[in-house]
Amino acid sequence: MIETDKRKAVFLLHQEGQSEREIARLLGLSRNTVRVIIAQGGAPPPTHPRTDKQTLDQELLRRLYQECQGWVVRVHEKLVEEEGLTVTYSTVKRRLRELGISDPPKTRCQRVPDEPGAEMQHDTSPYPVELAGRRVGLIASLIYLRYSKRRYLKFYRAFDRFKMKCFFHQALMFWGYAARQCIIDNTNLARLRGTGANAVLHPEMEAFARQYGFAFRCHERGHANRKAGEERSFWTVETNFLPGRTFQSLEDLNQQALEWSTVRLEHRPQGKARLLPAQAFEHERAYLIELPAHLPAPYRTHSRGTDEYGYAAWDGNFYWVPGTGREAVTVIEYADRIKICRARQCLAEYPLPAQGVKNQPFSPPGLPAPRHEPHHRKQPAQEEEKHLRALSPSVSAYVDFILQTPGIYRHELLRKLLALSRKLTPQLFIQTVERAHKYKIIDLPTLERIAWLYLEQGSGELPWVEINETFREREAYQEGSLTELPDLSIYETPPDHE
Repeated sequence: MIETDKRKAVFLLHQEGQSEREIARLLGLSRNTVRVIIAQGGAPPPTHPRTDKQTLDQELLRRLYQECQGWVVRVHEKLVEEEGLTVTYSTVKRRLRELGISDPPKTRCQRVPDEPGAEMQHDTSPYPVELAGRRVGLIASLIYLRYSKRRYLKFYRAFDRFKMKCFFHQALMFWGYAARQCIIDNTNLARLRGTGANAVLHPEMEAFARQYGFAFRCHERGHANRKAGEERSFWTVETNFLPGRTFQSLEDLNQQALEWSTVRLEHRPQGKARLLPAQAFEHERAYLIELPAHLPAPYRTHSRGTDEYGYAAWDGNFYWVPGTGREAVTVIEYADRIKICRARQCLAEYPLPAQGVKNQPFSPPGLPAPRHEPHHRKQPAQEEEKHLRALSPSVSAYVDFILQTPGIYRHELLRKLLALSRKLTPQLFIQTVERAHKYKIIDLPTLERIAWLYLEQGSGELPWVEINETFREREAYQEGSLTELPDLSIYETPPDHE
């Protein structure tokens, strides 16, 4: 297709008296093309809109589309079989798309003026992050004030509706202010149904936002640029925060993210206007909604029982409940702590342990530790495993085989195996383990019979018992040596039997 500018050049050269041959040589066109362009006066060629050979009734297509629940293949079948129309599937699909029945027409994303105090934006993004040399998948949650360009960043291992509420509370209470609306994507964490302007928000999230004086707004599907500042902030996280930094734990990562987003970026010029977020926020403060300091933090409740030793289990750990009874308690979960209550009375409050801490008992600080361990606490065998692996590579391979056994029996077996290794010589124990591994045996009595088999064959021996030769010098031995010998004559004559 010849460009419009080139067509105009052909016609102007023709008006200046240039020959068709010369015009074709100068512009790299054929003489036939030059003649056609001159005949058209240099204007673009006329367009011929496509006309269907067979018209499809719009109301018929809408009715069939609803009856077939949006399945275009079934719509085509009903048109051919029931309506008697000779039409191809591609034509039906194109007409449904042109009429806006199957695919709604795409609209433009409008430009919204940048006003102070009018808008903030929130979104999440997954990132693989190395924590202490191990790569784990995390969810980054970031909130962004559009006018002053302030940011608040935090990472989570999992992100749900409760974590979203906790994040908003921490960020907004850190700023002390909130904008009138928050632009989000069509996430199910805040949206009940619908998309964009037709989105219906979840009543729980609507009530939560009302406490802070703002409202959630979903942008149209495919209009991610509606929160371009948020998307640009995540690009800054990928290119400026994560590279070149090391993180020992999730807590260390969030501490560095807080310092980076609320201190370092506060005084870094942003955009072409070289705007400083700290200074812009001082101007925007008068237009924002000031939050009261007494706003309650989000929480959720869990019902738990108390075992015979006074512990309540929650999130893989055990928390001691003060008192002597075993009544059910309510665990109130906050973002950074839990409270254990009974009959509307708070019995104890515990800070949440670090991420990854499981199977640990906790008691109130400042009080004596409970005498007993939780009843259902798991008893792992890491120490036994370490001692067994140090014996020989064959024993280490057998330990790997044992660990493939599902359930808690593998931990009990490792403890009993370590006890067996202390009853046998190292050579005899290694021979026993190698034979058990060869025949896929994990039953401890069978291992003991294998050891006795080697003993009977003379290929092994029991370990010698170490005797302290200074036992005669002990006070108890010397006192016993001075006593009279016992009378054993009654054992020399067998008893009479009737």
